[in-house]
Amino acid sequence: MGDGRSSRVEREPADSRSASEPESETETGTEAADFSGSDLVLGYPGLDDPVVDGESIAVPPDEVTALIGPNGSGKSTLLKGLADKISPDSGTVLVDGRQIDAFGSKELARTLGLLSQENVVPTGISVEDLVERGRYPYTGFFDSLSDEDREVVDEAIRLAGIDHLRDRDVDSLSGGQKQLVWIAMAIAQDTDVLLLDEPTTFLDPQHQLEVMQIVETLRDESRITVVLVLHDIAQAARYADHVVALKDGSMRARGPPEDVITEELLADVFEIDAAVLDTEYGIQVVPQNPLADGAVPPTGDPPTPD
Repeated sequence: MGDGRSSRVEREPADSRSASEPESETETGTEAADFSGSDLVLGYPGLDDPVVDGESIAVPPDEVTALIGPNGSGKSTLLKGLADKISPDSGTVLVDGRQIDAFGSKELARTLGLLSQENVVPTGISVEDLVERGRYPYTGFFDSLSDEDREVVDEAIRLAGIDHLRDRDVDSLSGGQKQLVWIAMAIAQDTDVLLLDEPTTFLDPQHQLEVMQIVETLRDESRITVVLVLHDIAQAARYADHVVALKDGSMRARGPPEDVITEELLADVFEIDAAVLDTEYGIQVVPQNPLADGAVPPTGDPPTPD
């Protein structure tokens, strides 16, 4: 998709996994969902040009994939396209070999969950009642929950660390607490794939850490495939198994964090001069200066960590 791509990380086509390659299996023996998008062209009414233009992504199963890039790079648009919230002008999204638009709404909701940035809390609803709504793809809005449903809800509340808030009115919670409740509802949906759009944006450091640790736990305990949009490069470096960097609707690099998050990539995609340090706490990014268009970062030894 043009010059400027990182040469360190090879792009892989959406169908790069061999048909004979065994699927990853969860601890309960069920197969992980095969999830990919091919040649996606995504945009919005009123725009002359697409936001994402002909990109493909194969999401590694049972791993955390972070989409990073500057504002307007197409991260959230790509996520919405993968979630079937935006119909592509061309291209396909496949879940276990089936086109996503072939799923019924309830069937898709049992397979793929999306936590968007636009969440409206119903007036007067309790934390437990909101989390229970994650079970609607299995029951219905007016059906009673089974004992199994309630066990799933209890486990979602436990994983999100909000048992002490169970009986509280959601409107009475802080922004960070509300985000944990929404995540618990998404967990209660019990899907193979979970998509999160900027789940840590506007949260204080404590709640950011709580959210990312929940994501880590979901991957390790529940073996869920997670795709999330992140603005914080350090969070992507620390928690993601796979990173995709976008700029101007084009994927510039993809691969493990240590291969993608480089000084060259930060200059190209984020237009910043930054030092990337390998520390005992993992990869650390130290921004130095903004770069003008086309500027080359100055050479020199990066600062050493204390």
